[in-house]
Amino acid sequence: MTGQERASRLFLVLAVFFVGNALLAELIGVKIFALEDTLGLSPFEWNLFGQTGSLNFTAGTLLWPIVFVMTDVINEFYGKRGVRFISWLAVGVIVYGFVFAYLAIGLAPASWWVGVAADQGVPDYQKAFAAVFGQGMWTIGGSLTAFLLGQLIDVSVFHRIRRATGEKMVWLRATGSTAVSQLVDSFIVLYIAFVLGPQQWGMDLFLAVGTLNYAYKMAAAIALIPLLYVVRRAITGFLGRDQAGQLRASAARQ
Repeated sequence: MTGQERASRLFLVLAVFFVGNALLAELIGVKIFALEDTLGLSPFEWNLFGQTGSLNFTAGTLLWPIVFVMTDVINEFYGKRGVRFISWLAVGVIVYGFVFAYLAIGLAPASWWVGVAADQGVPDYQKAFAAVFGQGMWTIGGSLTAFLLGQLIDVSVFHRIRRATGEKMVWLRATGSTAVSQLVDSFIVLYIAFVLGPQQWGMDLFLAVGTLNYAYKMAAAIALIPLLYVVRRAITGFLGRDQAGQLRASAARQ
C-alpha cells in the first residue's frame, strides 16, 4: 500500500468515526442525566447569575469530547479543507437522520406494538418513540447551527495558533481552538433552542446553563489532551514519519 493510499484510507476511517459520533451525540442528546447521581455523589448546588441547580447534562456530552479530539486530529493532518468537508458531511447526515426519524414517527403503529412494553413501564410505545426521536425543531436547528459555526471557528483558530507556534505545542492549538469554538457553541445552541424557542428562557438562566456547559466542555477537552497525543502518535506510526510529516506540512499551508 502506498503512502497516499494509507492517507486516503485513514481520512475515510476518521471521517466515518467523526460523523458517526456526531450523529449519535445528536440522537442520544435528548436524555438529560444527573452527574452527581451517576457518580454516587452528593448533589452539587451550583449558583450562577442568581440561578441554582445540580449538575445535569445532555447524554450527548459523552460523545462531544471525542468529536473535539477528532476535529483536532483531522485539522492536524488534513487541514481546513478536511475539517470543513467532514463538518458539512456530518450536518448533512444528521439532517438526513432526523428526516427519517420524523417519517418513522408518522408511520401508523401496529396495534400490538403500542403496548408491547407495558410491563417495562412504557404503556404507549408510540408516544415514547415520538418523545425520544422527535426532538423539537428549535433544538435541532440550534444544535446544528452551533455545531457548524463551532467547527468553522475551531479550524480557523487552530491554524492561527499553528502559524504562531509551528509544530510545537500541539496541546495549545488543540485546547485554544476548543476554548474559542465551544464558547460560541455552548451559548448559541441554548439561545436558539431555549431563548428564541418556545420555552423562552430568561437571560439569567441562559447565562448560567451556558457557563456550566462551557466549563464541562473545557474540562473534558483538557482531560483528553493525552488522548490527542496518543492518536497523533498512532497515526504517525500507521502512515510513517515521512508521509505524516508531508500531510502536516500540507495541512499547515491551507
